[in-house]
Amino acid sequence: MASVPAGTPDALNKFEDLSGVNSALYQNPYDALLEACHDDPALIQARYDTHRTTRNAQQKAALLSPSFSGLNIDQILLKLEDQTIEPGFSDPRNCLVFWARPPKHIRDLVDRVQTKLRESAPGLWLMPILNLHLTALEVTHSLTRPEILALLEKLGDNVIKNMTDYPFQHRTRLIKPMLSYDASAIALSFVPAAAENLSGGRSPEDDTFSYHHLRRDLFNIATTQSPVTINSRYVVPSSHITIGRFLTQEDHNSPEKMKRWIAAIEEINETLVREFWPDDQAKDISKGEWIVGQEKGLDCREGVLWYGGGQTVRLGKGF
Repeated sequence: MASVPAGTPDALNKFEDLSGVNSALYQNPYDALLEACHDDPALIQARYDTHRTTRNAQQKAALLSPSFSGLNIDQILLKLEDQTIEPGFSDPRNCLVFWARPPKHIRDLVDRVQTKLRESAPGLWLMPILNLHLTALEVTHSLTRPEILALLEKLGDNVIKNMTDYPFQHRTRLIKPMLSYDASAIALSFVPAAAENLSGGRSPEDDTFSYHHLRRDLFNIATTQSPVTINSRYVVPSSHITIGRFLTQEDHNSPEKMKRWIAAIEEINETLVREFWPDDQAKDISKGEWIVGQEKGLDCREGVLWYGGGQTVRLGKGF
């Protein structure tokens, strides 16, 4: 089986679960966290938050360290963006995924955040707004097109329909947007809700089905209703949309520039907390809240899609 090409940021990244859960002993790795949290929404949210805040702290220390040797430039994306480097270059990595597409108000939020980030890093590559996605389940990655088509055949139309339509009857809520970052990319991350600031007829019981439950169920459907094996790069407790990647060192090639970059991220995060996070039950957090399946169901996507491309196999029913 093909692997992530050496030298790319995704090959360099360690997708380490920093929430304190070990999923290695579970047939369905998503069961590990749910069992550890006794299916308690507040505890599940806490694990997701622990993962992202711990990772941000680690990355901040690394980026500001005197021994920091530079950002992980995405060489494949760089060649795609600048065809003079290697004329005719194309991304060899084909993938098969189930994406959740953000609704308009989340896309608007990302657009606002990207604009602020560009002020601090003009050379930052920004994910096109229409390409934004949250990976609910990665079936596989970095294969050839024929290998992906063979997997689609194994998965079958009925399983794909069941998976892409699943959020229509199983609605999970994500809240508390926050920027997460490392030396390769920057993302807008969320955590599963736990009965905060309910609106639109939603009850506390509705939040007992979390985003992690959704990921678990998608894994179960794929592996019990088809002969497909899941080969995902990570199962860590993270719900994030990649919104930018690095193509140059220029904006960050001194300690002073890196400090300003980290400060800009932290300033944006303070704004997100102030404007979009719950602080009392009367606060309207709807502009930073995402119910997976809003506008569109899950997008079964195949092909060269690392940067939001590829082809839709089936788009599920939205609400």
